[in-house]
Amino acid sequence: MHRRTFLKHTGALGAAAAVSASLSACSSGPESTNDTGDGGGKQTLTAVIGYGNDGSWDPTQTASAFCMAANNHIYEGLLDTDPISREPYAALATEVPRDPNATSWKFTLRPGATFHDGRPVTADDVVFVFDRILDPKTQTLAKGFFTSWLKEVRKIDAQNVELVLRFPFPEGVSRLTLAKIMPKHVFSKPGAWDDAIRGLAVGSGPYRQTAHHPKSNTTFAAYAGYNGPHPAAFQKMNWLTIVDAAPRVARISGARAGAQIADNIPYANISPLEGGGLTVAGGAGMNNLFLMFNTRHKPFDDVRVRQALHYAIDTEKMVQVALKGHGKPSSSFLNEGNPSYRRAKTVYDHDPDKAKALLKEAGVSGLKIDILAVNVSWIVDCLPTIKASWDAIGVPTTLSPQETTAVFTKMDQKQDYQVVAAASNPNQFGLDADLIMHYNYGPTNLWMQYTRWADNAVAKALFQDMDRATREPDAERKKAMVQDYIDVVAEQAVLYPVVHNELMTAWNPRKLAGIRAQPYPGINLLQAKWV
Repeated sequence: MHRRTFLKHTGALGAAAAVSASLSACSSGPESTNDTGDGGGKQTLTAVIGYGNDGSWDPTQTASAFCMAANNHIYEGLLDTDPISREPYAALATEVPRDPNATSWKFTLRPGATFHDGRPVTADDVVFVFDRILDPKTQTLAKGFFTSWLKEVRKIDAQNVELVLRFPFPEGVSRLTLAKIMPKHVFSKPGAWDDAIRGLAVGSGPYRQTAHHPKSNTTFAAYAGYNGPHPAAFQKMNWLTIVDAAPRVARISGARAGAQIADNIPYANISPLEGGGLTVAGGAGMNNLFLMFNTRHKPFDDVRVRQALHYAIDTEKMVQVALKGHGKPSSSFLNEGNPSYRRAKTVYDHDPDKAKALLKEAGVSGLKIDILAVNVSWIVDCLPTIKASWDAIGVPTTLSPQETTAVFTKMDQKQDYQVVAAASNPNQFGLDADLIMHYNYGPTNLWMQYTRWADNAVAKALFQDMDRATREPDAERKKAMVQDYIDVVAEQAVLYPVVHNELMTAWNPRKLAGIRAQPYPGINLLQAKWV
């Protein structure tokens, strides 16, 4: 998402993230986007993803829903996690650490593991990736998931590595899936990280990328040299990117459906799709519509104004009308199902009178707002409720939904804005609250750069509280510390969820088995197979 030279990553959005539309494709011309294969066991699986495939494909940088989901099939970490339970399992390593509370974890690489170009995976590749993540001079999204607790990664020999921790941090075991091992001989070349952003992907996973066409589709083939825990069940895969809801649903509907699975299913289409014989299932988690304020643009520097705008929103109406009941008004930064959830001290129940009083107390009148919003289909469905709610308290509101690319290009160029409405889901990185909060808040955090809030005195104290919680060895004490600082995040409402919603996935049960709907964008087919 970041376009400056020192931070060429895209995708701080879980819902979607994108790099410039001018990026070139990685091959010459799209494979058919209607490819449903040649029948039998060699049939091509066709999937429809409701997010752009034109975000960064660099695993150390991306939060793009499409690219992260694809990378989980192309790359492996030392450990990876189950997409639903998030339990870690041995991927490129041969076993999970026996003592997660140790400050040294040693890993042996899986014998015979090779990259998609046939070269063996070695300890040098592991050290190469972690050196990039931990390098203080290289800004990556993954840095925020590791640097607080991981000191260094050492090569023992060609097949063995050691991770040295700063302090006991058992949550780190599950985070190792976020450090996908990439071939040094490919990505150490000049310009290779830029190529990774544009779509170059060479991993050791069960599927290799065969073509990549931004804003169209990405294709995959089973990697014959894969010898890990999840061998490919599909000889070929064709993932289409269709952000608009109607054509996305059409691809999986009816007797001549061109796809077997699609994510981001609109709630209004659930019953018709089920009536047509498809399975539609949801996952509730951290997926949310959030508001992000530019605190350098008055009057949004005033916490009372930010609170007023949250109190004004009729969230129950939004849940019923836009989300068809598949969501809940936010009562914390975390969703209610998170193990660290506690109802925040400040909860923005619909209270237009309180909203008006807060604006009056702040001395604000004549405020007009232009909401800069992403055009993700379910977000677009929610925007009219925000407009109606703000109009009702005397704040005329204009809606400006745009491609995610356009919205965050403006952010990266430091253009002025008032309020951003977008979708996020840190659950694609994991479930632990420490990770979720550091993804969104921190002194060098990309989101905080967008809000222009990091230098605020309250922010500085918050970041110190967050770091203390990270280092707290007692699990229950840590949980309480996290809950306490989330109360500050809720009160300040600089970047804060409006609603948490359920994501829906549809698939054809007559053709696919082993599908599990996940509570974050994208799909995971590592345990799926043909019927």
